[in-house]
Amino acid sequence: MTWNEDDIKAALKGVQDPDLKQDLVELGMIRDVKSEGDNVELTVQLTTPACPLKDQIGGEVKAALVKNLGAKDVKVNFSADTTRMQTASDLIPGVRNVVFVASGKGGVGKSTVAANLALALSESGAAVGLLDADIYGPSMPTMFGIHSQPTATDDKRIIPHEKFGLKIMSMGFLLEEGQPVIWRGPMLDSALRQFLGQVDWEELDYLVVDMPPGTGDVQLSLSRMVPQGVAVVVTTPQDVALADVKRAIGMFGTVNVQLLGVIENMSGFICGHCGESTPIFGKGAGKHAADKYGVTLFGEIPLTEKVVAAGDSGTPILKSDPEDPASKALREVSHRVAQQIAIHAAAAQSAIA
Repeated sequence: MTWNEDDIKAALKGVQDPDLKQDLVELGMIRDVKSEGDNVELTVQLTTPACPLKDQIGGEVKAALVKNLGAKDVKVNFSADTTRMQTASDLIPGVRNVVFVASGKGGVGKSTVAANLALALSESGAAVGLLDADIYGPSMPTMFGIHSQPTATDDKRIIPHEKFGLKIMSMGFLLEEGQPVIWRGPMLDSALRQFLGQVDWEELDYLVVDMPPGTGDVQLSLSRMVPQGVAVVVTTPQDVALADVKRAIGMFGTVNVQLLGVIENMSGFICGHCGESTPIFGKGAGKHAADKYGVTLFGEIPLTEKVVAAGDSGTPILKSDPEDPASKALREVSHRVAQQIAIHAAAAQSAIA
C-alpha cells in the first residue's frame, strides 16, 4: 500500500518536538514526504543542526508510522533551519543568533569556553562566527594561532579570518603586538559599532561573542547594539564566584538581554595518569548559581593538562584532542546551549506573532 502525504502527516499527529512541546506537523518540520509500497521516507527539519534529541525524534517518528499506518520500513532524514532571534539591530543582518559569553571577573577560562563552544556548534553543521570582543585583552589570536591582519572587500568591509570552519574576528588582528587600546565613552561605542557592523560575516547560524571580563562599557555597549542576543555566564566552582555571577546577571538585566544559563569551568582537575578528578577550585558553585537565579546549568567542564597547553598552541582542545574529557564536556554544553537558544527563539517569535 502507498500512502499520500496527508495520510503520513495524520499518522504523525501527536509526535512533538521535545524542546518546543509542539506537534512536528503543526510546526512545519515534516518535509519531503515519500511513500512507495509499505516504505516511507521523510525529512524532519530541526530548529538547530546541534539538536541533541534528533535520535529521539527520529525514533518517535518511526514508531508512530509503524503503529498508525503499518509501515514496514521508515527512513528519517534530518535537515536544519536554525531559528532566528528577531534582533532589533541591522548591524549584522545575516546573523541568526548572537550568544554573549561573559564572566563576572577574569581568570575563569571564559575565552577558552567561548572558542570551544563556537567550534562545537560548528562541528554540528552550523555556520558559526567568533567575535573576540575582549578589546583590552584579546585572546583569540593566540588561541587560534592567527597573527595577520584580515583583508577587506572592495566596499571596505573586513573579511574575517577562517580556521577550523569558523569565521573569526578579533581586535588583536588589527593591533601591533603590545599596542594598548585606550578607548572610552562615545569613542568606544563608535569603534565597537564599526567593529561589529563592518565585518563581512555573511550568513551565520550563530555568532559567539567573547566578552571582556567584568561589567564595563564594552559589555553594555555590545548588549545594547544587539538587544535580542542571549548570554551565558562562565564561572568557577568556588562559592565566592556567586557574587561575580550576580553582577553579570544584573548587567544583562539592565540592558534586557536574556541570560540563558551558567557554565561551570575548571570543575576539578583530571589527572592525566590515573584519571582521578580532584576539586582543586572547590565544587558546586555553578549549580548553586543556577538554582539561586533560576537559570540553566549547561554543564561542568573539567580542567586537564591538555586544555592548558591547547590554549597557547593555536589549536583549541576540541580540535587538538577531541576525546579529552574537557572536549566531551564542551560538546555536551554546546548541545544544551543550542537547545535553549532554539526554545528561547521560538518563544520570542510566538510572542511577536
